[in-house]
Amino acid sequence: MPLINTVKPEDATGELEELYTQIKAFRGHVSNSAQIFSSSPELLKQQMSFIGHYLNHKGLSMALLASIRILISDTNNCSYCVDFNASMLMNLLNWTPKEVEALRKNPMNANLSDKEKGMLIFVLKAVRTPHDVNAEDIKHLHALGYDDSEILDATNHGARMLAVDIIFDAFKIEKDF
Repeated sequence: MPLINTVKPEDATGELEELYTQIKAFRGHVSNSAQIFSSSPELLKQQMSFIGHYLNHKGLSMALLASIRILISDTNNCSYCVDFNASMLMNLLNWTPKEVEALRKNPMNANLSDKEKGMLIFVLKAVRTPHDVNAEDIKHLHALGYDDSEILDATNHGARMLAVDIIFDAFKIEKDF
């Protein structure tokens, strides 16, 4: 049970009930990762908008984004997010458990293109040691074919994952998948 009160789908009313209805239509159920935001429907709306922005991103694949999330969460020991994203890679993108483990051991072994590995390495650097990012890093990403919007979106995705890890771990979210 999380440390803060959450609202179960059957108890939701008003705006929260409407948000839960949208989530249920999209995912089939309202996960604990959504319910943790239930005491602040505005934050839940922001989280839904954030997820929606990346669902069909034109330049960042689902595999790259899940790889970013799993490695950020791995560093932060957020088992909910590590396991959720590992299952996403395996169940939706047909990665093997060995491929997920290879990613976790060394990002350069990820089942991604060289271009995507370049972005993955950059985002990890930006999130873990932002003061070390330099113009050469951006130049390298441009040479790989990324534009500034994609670079910002990928970095934002990694940084927001850090925030989600903090929320999930601080309030002791329970796995529900």
